[in-house]
Amino acid sequence: MPNDADQSASPGFFKRLRSKLSAGSSWVTQGLKELLPGRKIDAEILDELETRLITADVGVAATTRILEDLHKRVARKELADVDALLAALHAAMVAILAPVERELVIDRAHQPYVILVVGINGAGKTTTIGKLCARLLAQGQRVMLASGDTFRAAAREQLETWAERNGVAIVAQQQGAEPAAVIFDGLQAARARKIDVLIADTAGRLHTQTHLMDELRKVKRVLGRLDPTAPHEVLLVLDGTIGQNAVAQADEFNKALGVTGLVVTKLDGSAKGGVVLAIAQRLGIPIRFIGVGEQIDDFGVFKADEFVTALLKTTPAETPRP
Repeated sequence: MPNDADQSASPGFFKRLRSKLSAGSSWVTQGLKELLPGRKIDAEILDELETRLITADVGVAATTRILEDLHKRVARKELADVDALLAALHAAMVAILAPVERELVIDRAHQPYVILVVGINGAGKTTTIGKLCARLLAQGQRVMLASGDTFRAAAREQLETWAERNGVAIVAQQQGAEPAAVIFDGLQAARARKIDVLIADTAGRLHTQTHLMDELRKVKRVLGRLDPTAPHEVLLVLDGTIGQNAVAQADEFNKALGVTGLVVTKLDGSAKGGVVLAIAQRLGIPIRFIGVGEQIDDFGVFKADEFVTALLKTTPAETPRP
């Protein structure tokens, strides 16, 4: 269950999500009301909607599921007008996303609770770590960072900046050090200091780089020598602007590491937030957080209904649950 701080912050984040997600007219519902005044919802209109969903990176599988539901409603004469269509579309999308709306819960049976953060270069891992650290601190958790990205020149410095900003300790070594050793040292230090949560950064890598994926497997094995249950969360950060490539990345990282949670970033920079539905339909991995900008307040817990409402630019009054 979310704590009081999360509940009070939710309305504020929803406003930011609504204002930033697919800025401007909605990618799916743009012009629908003008296109369909008084017009009967028929196969032609559903074909137009299908095209919009596919081009919005919702993906073939999720789009097919949505359209099957809408066609059934048309056959039952449940979609009398565009408002009914929007309500049904909203409900069909929420049905896909609701199963992956699962907030990250820190299990205090594990001390420290180890979060291994992975993803490709440029996805926003370091920024995500900084924001997640701030959120956990606000919840009263004691947090430490480990800089396992020992390849990129500025990686350690960027993580150190976030550590300083959040007032937490960081374990780091010089560029070129063994990543698994750095994160292992971080786990030892966190245990000695009775830290609640250790967040470990890793170097960005393409999901197709087999040797680098093997390195991540090594990190998991090494952590397991000290704590057989670690890491307790493998958090994959995905760039929401790259469309179906994000689905392929999630698939490969999951096969290699057993991803337990997702963060989808940069949703403010894309008119194709529909990729979140494609990921949910394909993999069913919990979506822990989403990001819609660089500021701390642009990072929040994923809520299926709020996300769809923002995506479709609808209001609760427009989206009764059929």
